[in-house]
Amino acid sequence: MTERVRRFADERDWHRYHTPKNLAMALAGEVGELLAELQWLTPDEAATVMDDPDAAARLRSELADVQIYLVRLADVLGVDLIEASHAKIDVNEGRFPPDPPD
Repeated sequence: MTERVRRFADERDWHRYHTPKNLAMALAGEVGELLAELQWLTPDEAATVMDDPDAAARLRSELADVQIYLVRLADVLGVDLIEASHAKIDVNEGRFPPDPPD
């Protein structure tokens, strides 16, 4: 994914616009668009939103936009997202141990 997103940006000479600040702002905007799709739904509606084909298509599109900007930002910053995610889960496992069984 990283290579494909990088190639897409390079082919359009967008690297000059893809500063960490700009990419973080674009990512925040896309997260806002994702939130807007869910904003006024009840918990039950949100739980079944993917049952509506039109809503599901919009959500898939917004989720993809979020991922693409996140992947691009990580690439520009030289961060391996998979490695960083594993490291963060390792930290969280120490901070939030599972509840002991009853």
